[in-house]
Amino acid sequence: MAEVAFIGLGIMGAPMAANLVAAGHRVRGYSRTAATRSAAAATGVEPADTAAKAVTGADVVITMLPDTPDVLGVLFGSQPSPVVDDIAAGATVIDMSTIEPGASAEIAARLAERGIAALDAPVSGGQAGAEEGSLSIMVGGEQAVFDRCRPLLEAMGSTIVRVGAAGTGQSVKAANQLMVAGHLQMLAEALVFLDSQGVDPELALDVIGGGLAGSTVIARKRRNYVDRNFTPGFRVELHHKDLGIVTRTARDAGLALPATALVSQLVAALVAQGHGGLDHSALHRLAIEMNGGVAR
Repeated sequence: MAEVAFIGLGIMGAPMAANLVAAGHRVRGYSRTAATRSAAAATGVEPADTAAKAVTGADVVITMLPDTPDVLGVLFGSQPSPVVDDIAAGATVIDMSTIEPGASAEIAARLAERGIAALDAPVSGGQAGAEEGSLSIMVGGEQAVFDRCRPLLEAMGSTIVRVGAAGTGQSVKAANQLMVAGHLQMLAEALVFLDSQGVDPELALDVIGGGLAGSTVIARKRRNYVDRNFTPGFRVELHHKDLGIVTRTARDAGLALPATALVSQLVAALVAQGHGGLDHSALHRLAIEMNGGVAR
């Protein structure tokens, strides 16, 4: 069993760390707030009051942080010294955040200079998948490192695929996020359409979910839409950040992705309205309001 440092104990990170503990691993956890560290301690995670203390002596360091600057800052920033200075040569860093593909490749190269292996392993499945240990994990990095770390990943996910070299895990996650956003928007529009026709949404989703249009998005987000309950499982502001990664990467590759641009603007509109803290299913709220309704 591994000695793991887990940095980032938020909505996703806390249950992921708890699942590692349940699988028999020793986990030291760090997050910025004492409250999240305390909550994680209740699941068996050993709280550390600094990132440096968490990573000292760890075989594997896992980061689950909001954005590219957060990951780079934790690993290479001064706080008061870079955390990478406290990670032993021969250890492995697994970044499970969703960040820029190019940054992941850069991180892997910088860690390799210190004799530290790296994987980028972003996840999909939301809070429920994190709690259930059923996340889909898309991994970039060397095959040997992936094979060595697979038992750890299996404690957190059920679909685990190495998709290529460093950074490719993030590329696949970016594609995942544009598809999720598109489906969320179309589900929102479908329900606004059904409401205009006087159709019971529960019955409609029963039959739609059993056909070609059925998806994990419907299964996971059904209650959010039907109940118009946008309590965050995955915040709009984070999906906005992810779609920014998609659009910047696509632009750099010289691609035209018009549907991606449209849904990115709709998500941006929610953020501009001050709804960035809601669940990304709040695209339903926006669709209702665009058609003259009131989202309660």
